[in-house]
Amino acid sequence: MRILVVEDEPELNRMLKKRLTEAHYTVDACDDGSLAQDYLACAEYDAVVLDIMLPGISGLELLRRMREKGDRTPVLLLTAKDGIEDRVAGLDSGADDYLVKPFAFDELLARLRVMVRRASKSVSEVFTVADLTVDCAARTVKRGETAIELSGKEFMMLEYLIRNAGVVLSRDKISRHIWNYDYEGGSNVVDVYIRYLRKKLDDGYSPKLIHTVRGLGYVLRVQE
Repeated sequence: MRILVVEDEPELNRMLKKRLTEAHYTVDACDDGSLAQDYLACAEYDAVVLDIMLPGISGLELLRRMREKGDRTPVLLLTAKDGIEDRVAGLDSGADDYLVKPFAFDELLARLRVMVRRASKSVSEVFTVADLTVDCAARTVKRGETAIELSGKEFMMLEYLIRNAGVVLSRDKISRHIWNYDYEGGSNVVDVYIRYLRKKLDDGYSPKLIHTVRGLGYVLRVQE
C-alpha cells in the first residue's frame, strides 16, 4: 500500500518514512501542506498521515480541500495538542482518526490498518480467490496448502491485485501504487514483477489467476 506522510518535524518525518518502509509500505513524504496538495493530485494513496501544524497550507485546510473535491482517502491526523476542541475540529474537517504526539509507532500502524480496512469495506485482512489465500496482516500467501514466499515488492503487488480482484488495473496504475517518486528503475518493471508472480502463483497450479487484458493491463480473477 502507498502512504503519504506530511510532517514538518524533520526527525519525525524521517522516522515515519523509514519505519513505514520497513513495514512494507510504499511511502512518499513531504513537510509542507502546499507540496502535499501536489502529491495528492499526482498519485493515488491508500492513506495519508497528516500533521495539523504545517507551513504552506495547514493540515486542517488541506483536509478540507481534499473532502470538498470528493477525495475520500483515509486521513490520520497527527497533533501535538490533546484538547478536545482540536480533536473535534479534525474530525469535523473529515479526518478518519487522529493520534496525539508522542505516540507509539505500533499504534499508528494499527490505526492505519483499521482505516484502510474500513475504507475498503473489508471486515478482514484475509483475501481468497479460488485456492489462493493472502493474509495481508500476517503477510502470508498460500495456494491450497502450499505456502509461497514472496519478496516485499511481489507481496505489495499481489496485495494490490487481490484487494482489487476482478478489476482490470493498468500498468500505470499499478506502478503509481507500488513505487514512490524516488523510484528510478525501468519502465517495464510492472511486467517484470507480474512474471515473477505468475511463476510463483500460477505455474503448476489450476486455475490460472493472473491474466493480461490486452491494451488495458492485468487482473486477478478466476477466468470464466
